Amino acid sequence: MMSPEIYYEEFLKGKTAEEIMTVIRGLKQKIGHLKNTMEHPEYRRKSLNNPSEAVRLSYTRMYLERAKEALIDVGGTYKPSKAELKAAAFDKRIPAICKVEFSIGGCFDIPEIRTCILDEEHLYMDVAHFPFFKTSNLEIKRDYPLTKEEFLDGIRELHIGEWRARYDPSRFGYWVLDGTQWELEIYFSDGHMPVKIHGSNSYPYNFDKFKDLLGIEYCDDDVEEDE
Repeated sequence: MMSPEIYYEEFLKGKTAEEIMTVIRGLKQKIGHLKNTMEHPEYRRKSLNNPSEAVRLSYTRMYLERAKEALIDVGGTYKPSKAELKAAAFDKRIPAICKVEFSIGGCFDIPEIRTCILDEEHLYMDVAHFPFFKTSNLEIKRDYPLTKEEFLDGIRELHIGEWRARYDPSRFGYWVLDGTQWELEIYFSDGHMPVKIHGSNSYPYNFDKFKDLLGIEYCDDDVEEDE
């Protein structure tokens, strides 16, 4: 993969605003395609490409940001989409996150709820397991070596503001009666409405990285992402 500056030299330098916008639209389409590929139910059953979709997605994001800069440099104006505005609004509110609650379980998993509480300086985690859902009420740093700021940086790197509100395999033509259900709720100290996301047998493209951030161990058949 080439660096953003080499990408600029190869694909953006000397182009008009209209031509750069064409490049930008192509990059955004590629990002959407890569996400859909990684979220497809059959994705993990196939051999991964080299570089992987996760690496390609990461670089395509960098190319897109460089293209936006190039557009402004030639006097153009970039108008973000509603989805981009939504993602930017979430990122802006990340410092105000005060609680992250995540539940997951199903027919083949032991259900559990993980609740991260953030105060002005600290990060705490409650881990509750089925059937009694008794909480451990442990400060997260005892189990997971991240500070509050590192945790928030991890949230930011996941681009959760881009996640769908609901994940279901039916959008790919798959129907699963049993399996794993999960729900994520993010609360803010500034009074903003909580962000709620859930899924059934379907997951965001970087779901394993999210579980890793919460200290949830990978299953044997999980594939670690590179992004």
